[in-house]
Amino acid sequence: MKIVTGGITAVPGILAAGVAAGLKKGSALDLALIFSEREAAVAGVFTTNTVVAPPLILDRRRLRRGKGRAIIVNSGNANACTGRQGYADAVAMAALTASALGVSPADVYVGSTGVIGKPLSMEKIKAAIPLLAARLHRRGGEDAARAIMTTDTTVKTAAASDTVGGRTVTVGGIAKGSGMIHPNMATMLAYLATDAQVPQAVLQRGLRQATAQSFNRIPVDGDTSTNDMMLCMANGMAGNRPWKPGSIDARRFQALLDHVCLDLAKKIVWDGEGATKFVELCVKGARTEADALRAAVTIATSSLVKTAWFGEDANWGRIMAALGRSGARVVEDRIAIMVGPIQIVRRGMGLGPDVEKRANTVMKSREFSVTVDLGSGHAKATVWTTDLTVDYIKINASYRS
Repeated sequence: MKIVTGGITAVPGILAAGVAAGLKKGSALDLALIFSEREAAVAGVFTTNTVVAPPLILDRRRLRRGKGRAIIVNSGNANACTGRQGYADAVAMAALTASALGVSPADVYVGSTGVIGKPLSMEKIKAAIPLLAARLHRRGGEDAARAIMTTDTTVKTAAASDTVGGRTVTVGGIAKGSGMIHPNMATMLAYLATDAQVPQAVLQRGLRQATAQSFNRIPVDGDTSTNDMMLCMANGMAGNRPWKPGSIDARRFQALLDHVCLDLAKKIVWDGEGATKFVELCVKGARTEADALRAAVTIATSSLVKTAWFGEDANWGRIMAALGRSGARVVEDRIAIMVGPIQIVRRGMGLGPDVEKRANTVMKSREFSVTVDLGSGHAKATVWTTDLTVDYIKINASYRS
């Protein structure tokens, strides 16, 4: 596998652009477009929140065909909880984009992110779409990534290539996410593309598998949004030979998907709202992977644990308490906890202030690991998360002001 630059537009046949339509304050980019020069197979995964924004309802219907050419995304307004008008606006966004590109409206998918409950400024979007289409470019991926940002502070792009089916195949993507990050697919926006020739059903399975080990492993604050989605287009321009399930080529393609998704997922965590710590949390020694993941997510979303991380305090009692309410099967006197290389708990009991002091030193780093061994089996799960800070409260207290 080779890591490449260019994000989503590193993929042959994929163009992108971003413009300022006036949906956000100032002159920030807020309207993005991704376009495949060839018809592509399209796969997608969506939020499990039962309050669902109209763009997701539209996209789920479009996915029944499993094909597409373009994705248009606005930031600054979620177009959620906007009723029939919201759905009509999503349909109009797709139709206006299709007209500008000369494709069928059925080939255009829609995404929105921002404040919930406000109607879209459709006149601004209508005026901006022709300019957006005209600016499509093979190096437009970063502008598109910037245009989908809300409280994000960094642009999130990733791409990688490998030899699959006798040809060089590339997977690239962009994402946004900083707050309202929690498993249950997919608490953020992410858009991927590949030039692999791959059937839609295979692409869908591969995307779900990649999601399970990446975007569903980043519990930050416990909130899932109304607008979360990931879409992937496969335009077949690599001209690769079809591969058999379980073959080396199948594994290589899955590895590309897995890598790009995990890279983008980690970048979302690194950019967590107000975060000062990036924490890799591994729960091992569980009876089942489901138990390990249940325990890890409970720890990673505990306000008490996360504020202790912010305070650089190895307060292991908070982790023990989180384990006890996680629903995972745990036996107290089998539990061990480590911060980085420093073991602070053995057989459910602390090892004293001296080791805690050493662990506190480890926690002064921007990035550190926490390992919890349940001592009851061989299953494990890893998640990536952040601390909880005063700035997180400030950001979300002033989000609409």
